Amino acid sequence: MLNADDSLQIIISPTETIDAEIYTLIGQNIQQTFGYQTEIKPLLHNVNFAFNPLRSQYHSTLILEKLAGMVSSPTTKILAITNVDLFIPILTHVYGEAQLGGTACIVSTYRLKEDLSVMNIQQGFADRIIKESIHELGHTFNLRHCRDTICIMHYCRSVKDVDRKSAQLCRYCKVLLADEIKRLKEKQ
Repeated sequence: MLNADDSLQIIISPTETIDAEIYTLIGQNIQQTFGYQTEIKPLLHNVNFAFNPLRSQYHSTLILEKLAGMVSSPTTKILAITNVDLFIPILTHVYGEAQLGGTACIVSTYRLKEDLSVMNIQQGFADRIIKESIHELGHTFNLRHCRDTICIMHYCRSVKDVDRKSAQLCRYCKVLLADEIKRLKEKQ
């Protein structure tokens, strides 16, 4: 675990209700990966303002902009979790989006239940949400997509890609993250 500033925190902001145990697991994994305390705090009650009727999906960039405007001290980052289908104009869908080096990111659970076996649905679903949450938060800490297919920062085109990657940063991304956290501490 990295030694981040204890006065800062990462907000986990659900827009819909999913199993509370999953939020606890996400928080534990965030703390382990980034070293920051987490708090579950609903900031957006819905994301209807981002609905695009032509696509029947929600434009994730609009949601990020609204979330970024909600950051207050001592928050350092906000992770929103929603169950609506997200998109950005150049892709048919996204599992999430983040502001690179910014404050806000979002993960959608909408497509993360695809192709799960009945026996593995709860654990597989939780694993996918955790991985995508860490991935998107990684972008807010200036981490880019990694070539290492096992690294959590690897770009995923399908849920099978999400399943294949680990829930950990590769050695190279760990160094980049430590450098970014050090830079953020010095900036304060």
